[in-house]
Amino acid sequence: MRLLLTSDTHVPARARRLPAELLDSMSRADVVIHAGDWIDAATLDLFESRSARLLAVYGNNDGPELRSRLPEVALAELGGVRFGVVHETGPAHGRERRCEKRFRDLDVLVFGHSHIPWDTTAQEGLRLLNPGSPTDRRRQPDCTYMTARVAGGKLSEVELHRLQRRR
Repeated sequence: MRLLLTSDTHVPARARRLPAELLDSMSRADVVIHAGDWIDAATLDLFESRSARLLAVYGNNDGPELRSRLPEVALAELGGVRFGVVHETGPAHGRERRCEKRFRDLDVLVFGHSHIPWDTTAQEGLRLLNPGSPTDRRRQPDCTYMTARVAGGKLSEVELHRLQRRR
């Protein structure tokens, strides 16, 4: 099972459109995971129309229309791996411990908000992934998203993709 992980798309506030590479990767994914901050319902509509399956949440910048269509936390078992998606996890310091306590029954937690890519495994085994943002790099050198695979009840091939800067 091929996964695409993204967050903080911020269209049209930070970008007029999504990068072509992200859209191409979306069409090859079995499941697309979006960890919130869409800003605009048209972007959610685009993801829904192009994704074989979408697992998504709203973020702190998403208004009433998006909040009425998306949960704050999404949970799903994908290929035997228990996933959770949430936008915010609080400060980096202590994140693993906090998330492991809050999401005891998960194998993987995908989150966003900071626009900073993150890939760690907490002490008791919870994998935490933040794909960054494909449109707003903030203090990062590049805009990013992630892909991964699930097979045989295991997450593998987690890859951070760096997007070329627009000119």
